[in-house]
Amino acid sequence: MILFFGTRRGKQSIRQLQNVTCPHCKQRGTLSIISQPNYFHLFWIPLFRVQTLQFAECSHCRRAYYKEEFSKEMREAI
Repeated sequence: MILFFGTRRGKQSIRQLQNVTCPHCKQRGTLSIISQPNYFHLFWIPLFRVQTLQFAECSHCRRAYYKEEFSKEMREAI
């Protein structure tokens, strides 16, 4: 019997952060929070979520911030 298993990314969700300043370029209201789950699958059927990748991206300067780099203002807005 052959088993096909592994991990695969789920659907990405994007949410704008209103009134939050980008620490790099100091523009207000340009940050977006992007969340993407990673699922364990068996025969291409997602069974359970393994982890969720979450980061912020500025649409002005294109700088990305991982969860460990979030400022206090970003964490409060989430």
